[in-house]
Amino acid sequence: MDSWVIALMLGASIFLGGLALIAFLWGIKSGQFDDEKKFLNQARFDGDDDLQEAAEQERKKETLKKRSYKPE
Repeated sequence: MDSWVIALMLGASIFLGGLALIAFLWGIKSGQFDDEKKFLNQARFDGDDDLQEAAEQERKKETLKKRSYKPE
């Protein structure tokens, strides 16, 4: 191979790697990977119906917590 082909391939791979790194860092900074419960629930529940049921139960728990807490 000619040296210009190697230089072109090296430049393109560094550029694409840089873009991937920037996208990954942006995802971390914006909180794209912070939803731990979602990942755990997806591993525990196979179907969409089960996942929807689990989400509904979480909403009910939150509603009950809000109702039971009455500041005086």
